[in-house]
Amino acid sequence: MKPKPFFSEKLLEWFATNHRPMPWKGEKNPYLVWLSEIILQQTTVRQGLPYFERFAERYPSVNALADAPEDDVMKLWEGLGYYSRARNLHATAKHIAHELSGSFPTSYEGLLTLKGVGSYTAAAIASFAFGLPCAVVDGNVYRVLARYFGVEDAIDLPSSKRFFTELANELLGKNDPADFNQAIMDFGATHCTPANPNCKNCSLATKCVAFLENKVNILPIKNKKIEKKERFFNYLIINSDKFVFIKKRLEKDIWQNLYEFPLIETANLVENLSNSHENTAFTEGVLALKNFKFIKKSQPQKQLLTHRKIIATFWELQADNDFVLNNSEYLKIERKNLKNFAFPKVIDLYLQEKVLTLF
Repeated sequence: MKPKPFFSEKLLEWFATNHRPMPWKGEKNPYLVWLSEIILQQTTVRQGLPYFERFAERYPSVNALADAPEDDVMKLWEGLGYYSRARNLHATAKHIAHELSGSFPTSYEGLLTLKGVGSYTAAAIASFAFGLPCAVVDGNVYRVLARYFGVEDAIDLPSSKRFFTELANELLGKNDPADFNQAIMDFGATHCTPANPNCKNCSLATKCVAFLENKVNILPIKNKKIEKKERFFNYLIINSDKFVFIKKRLEKDIWQNLYEFPLIETANLVENLSNSHENTAFTEGVLALKNFKFIKKSQPQKQLLTHRKIIATFWELQADNDFVLNNSEYLKIERKNLKNFAFPKVIDLYLQEKVLTLF
């Protein structure tokens, strides 16, 4: 038997008895397929599942999502990260509801025109919702194909992406594209895992190049190593009676449209407000600290993003009960109502007193 037919046949045999139960499996509603795929971008199934269930319950249709206030969508997304996905999700829902009469495009090319929908997501919707023969190629698929066929080209090269997509489309069964796509993704996620794959009980092992040539721990190969730039955030929590001040991040930067406390970003970690040199960084910011009484300072906390390491310190300050910020960007809200706003994870953890300390 040739390697390619053997691969597809054995993979589907494995899939027939190794289903991962998930609420979007077998789903034909393009809205729910799209919702699940957007949520699962850069997210594990375990983390994404409760978000999918909450979104599907709160917004059961694309029209319901389109009509939702943006702050409500961002709050429901809180903690999932990569918030541009939530903004694109909401914008695309509005586009479909208001400009496409509530109907998703039914072709791969048409799906690609939607904001936030790339080649992977378009192929997934086309395959799962409309039964079109479009191979879905994600990290799991790269790993399975690289190992089985012994591909030693780095998977993060543009040429490799084209190669793996073409290979996956050759393997794709035209009669059951959705089953094949789900099978290879499940196989990579649960059987041909990055570490400790189950090679001893693998029906593909007899023809798997990586297994036969002892390269399982080598393949797939990646060239690029992302360097994370450090950014130092100093959040000022200004307590004025039972109120604090927050504002929405509107700049085209990380965490756009999430809320935060007054922020002063510094080049380095600030240790002590009484240090004249470090204090200058604060007094040149939006606030003059002489107006406040210092209460306490948190340990530095970190949040890792794709290209950034955020190191945040929270400074609790006390102001007069009638204190106001002369800046229309800031909202003065009761501290007990902070739970109604969507914050970056590092702030949310601080508020929950479940901090990730740096030291």
